[in-house]
Amino acid sequence: MKTNLLEVCYLIGSVTFIIGLKMMGNAKTARKGNLIGAFGMTIAIFGTIFLHTNEVSPLIYGLIAGAIVLGSIVGWMAAKKVQMTKMPELVSIFNGMGGACAALIGLMEYQHNMNSVGSLIPIIAGLVIGSVSFSGSVIAFLKLNGTLNKPVRLPAYNVINNVFMLAVLAFAAYMVVGPGTNHSAFTHVADNSLETVISSSANLYLYLLFAAAIVYGVLFALPIGGADMPVVISLLNSFTGLAAAFGGFLYGNYAMLTGGILVGSAGTLLTLAMCKAMNRPLSNVIFGAFGGGGAAAGGDETKGSIKDINVSDLAVLMNYSKKVVIVPGYGLAVAQAQHVIHELELLLEERGVEVKYAIHPVAGRMPGHMNVLLAESNVDYDKLVEMDEINADFPNTDVVLIVGANDVVNPAAKTDPSSPIYGMPILEVDKAKHVIVNKRSMNAGYAGIDNLLFYDPKCSMFFGDAKKALTELVAELKTL
Repeated sequence: MKTNLLEVCYLIGSVTFIIGLKMMGNAKTARKGNLIGAFGMTIAIFGTIFLHTNEVSPLIYGLIAGAIVLGSIVGWMAAKKVQMTKMPELVSIFNGMGGACAALIGLMEYQHNMNSVGSLIPIIAGLVIGSVSFSGSVIAFLKLNGTLNKPVRLPAYNVINNVFMLAVLAFAAYMVVGPGTNHSAFTHVADNSLETVISSSANLYLYLLFAAAIVYGVLFALPIGGADMPVVISLLNSFTGLAAAFGGFLYGNYAMLTGGILVGSAGTLLTLAMCKAMNRPLSNVIFGAFGGGGAAAGGDETKGSIKDINVSDLAVLMNYSKKVVIVPGYGLAVAQAQHVIHELELLLEERGVEVKYAIHPVAGRMPGHMNVLLAESNVDYDKLVEMDEINADFPNTDVVLIVGANDVVNPAAKTDPSSPIYGMPILEVDKAKHVIVNKRSMNAGYAGIDNLLFYDPKCSMFFGDAKKALTELVAELKTL
């Protein structure tokens, strides 16, 4: 009876995961979809705890309850208190915790399944992939919060990484067919001494493999530049999902298997979509170390003169425009200006101005960062227009207001073959009648390259902290 009920719990969990993921594809239903998925996960967790057929001591139940309560409190407080600017770091570290869990499952289950190659394959695969995801996510977290603000590039790092990766894979294959699987051949030894030696040796190799996978995760993420972090976060997320799926294979847990497959496939598809948006193969992201902070070719040359605009002139310009497109970027998140920019949008619409937001697939520091940021300030989701669609509107746009974005509007991607971002699809804001760029200074963006847009005769710089500058702009508009 318990087994049948447990299977029903897993079925409910699997179905809610699929429904929740489908609903999360639309901003209007995303929150509800997230809650549905969480509900299914809760059923699966409690079903596993209370409907398991094995005998469990009260102490174990107490430890499980304590872990759930502690984890829930820490997770709840972290999610409630985190600022939107820190959301990418939170996503990275939460993803890393998922990878760590998969790795710990491998460490615990190996000694119980040493004689079964069929069980060892998902155990070792989950251990290696989960460990890489954990350490890689920690490095991504440190890069995003500024602790590792520059990529570390070892001499011939591509060769080192590839050799190390092949060594880890070979070591993993050996752990499947090597030290543990011949263990049963020695069970006839009377004192079990040889059996003990083999078991100890296998466990030692297991921890060496765990350490090697951790090191590879660090080597994997360390040289990748900050501009590629959204892609890396998505890729590591798919790793965690894959590691969880292997755990589902091991335990015959359909909820775990379904959830892992959904996360892994969604992360992989999103990674490929972002690479397509940057017109770069995934191998170039991983091995190219783009976004390392180096200046673009010719970065020291004078590209031309720039001009700035004061708040009064900008207010008049926007007040008499018919169509305005706002391009949000990471600077908007840093300044926490999402609410004031929504106020600006509403003010302009009251005066008959059509306002839209242009969203680049890799704007911000994680996939969908700008969508989440603007949703927090109740911006209508229908006003968020993706790059492919909005680019056709720019020639008919009176004013483009760029707030904190840089590399995703850089014309060098179209005109400068020597630029590291050459060939990357961009928001073609230079086709608009007027371009206004709000940023703190003339410093380069996260990719570390000069932005040719700033020297365009149609472009004016509106210097200052985004929140302060936009607040002044709103106040000025109200006086007109």
